[in-house]
Amino acid sequence: MITKDDYEQIENYLNGEFQGQQLADFEQRIRQEPHLAHEVANHRQLLDSFSLYSKPNQFKEQLDSIQQEMEAEEGKRTLPIYNQYAFKVFWKKHLPTMAVAASVALITMVSALFTVDYVRSLENKQASNYRALVHEVNNIKQKQKTITNGRIIPKDKEPEVRRVRYSATGFMVSANGYLVTDYHVIEGADSLFIESRAESREDKVVRYKVKEVYSDATSDLAILKIVDTSFVSFVRLPYTFKAGESDLGEPVYTLAYPREDIVYGDGTISSKTGFEGDTTAYQISIPVNPGNSGGPLLDDKGHLIGIVKGKSVAEEGAAFAIKSKHLLKLINSIPKDSLTEPIVLPKTNYLKGMKRPDQIKQMQGLVFNVKVYH
Repeated sequence: MITKDDYEQIENYLNGEFQGQQLADFEQRIRQEPHLAHEVANHRQLLDSFSLYSKPNQFKEQLDSIQQEMEAEEGKRTLPIYNQYAFKVFWKKHLPTMAVAASVALITMVSALFTVDYVRSLENKQASNYRALVHEVNNIKQKQKTITNGRIIPKDKEPEVRRVRYSATGFMVSANGYLVTDYHVIEGADSLFIESRAESREDKVVRYKVKEVYSDATSDLAILKIVDTSFVSFVRLPYTFKAGESDLGEPVYTLAYPREDIVYGDGTISSKTGFEGDTTAYQISIPVNPGNSGGPLLDDKGHLIGIVKGKSVAEEGAAFAIKSKHLLKLINSIPKDSLTEPIVLPKTNYLKGMKRPDQIKQMQGLVFNVKVYH
């Protein structure tokens, strides 16, 4: 399929803007990709149509001359016989030039409309094939939760609060209260809270207020910090962050909040690139739903290898996760003066060698439901 970037490269190629290795690489693509060669030929034919009058200034002078001649004839309308004769001579003389002008104008208009329509259809197709995992307001069926600084609140004492706009997932990256989620989750938020259910007290909710510390829309990542006065630092984080690439077919699993309770999902890395060849992400064979955004992706050895980002609408069970090395890059780029205390990444992997259920028990207290309010 020819993409928007391909059309831009075709335009640059035919305009002679490619040089050296860039030119050689593109011509190699033309030889190897028949559909690209076909589009290049079509585009060259279109440009040849416009070169019918390759000297625009000369063409403009001809049209201006025609206009001046028409204005000169305006004063001779008192002679009907002359007017009829002059009209025939005038059109016979200038019809070829005006026909070309009309043709060029028509080709330009049709080409512009085709290009705009193509780009719009391409963008719509891309948008329909990929979806960020965010709840829409009308689809939320969660109960309203209390906005408060309290740590554990019985259900019968929860007061009426503002409605949650949507929820997603986040997980801890530093034991002193820093966590990560997707940027599209918290964009434009008025207030943010994280919560989870205490395993031994199902009628209680552990909830903390958090704030955005640093975010990057390009990588779709955001760092949050717990600002709740009741928060006490975690003893440790049991997992480590993988800086390198994981292998194709490697078993992986997720923990997330697509609903009120934490949900486990497992699968494999099905591609080392994300949607449309995105090298910053993996494709994974794990079904995901709204609310999975920002959830951790882990391998069997207890390494954090990615952050769930979105899913393919066209392909069942195909999801995408940002690679952990880009999270590490983001953390290292945070200005020191924007942090109240340093982010201390875990250095010891305590999950290695554990069975999967035991790994999940160690993990689930560090994965939170991110509540976004407005």
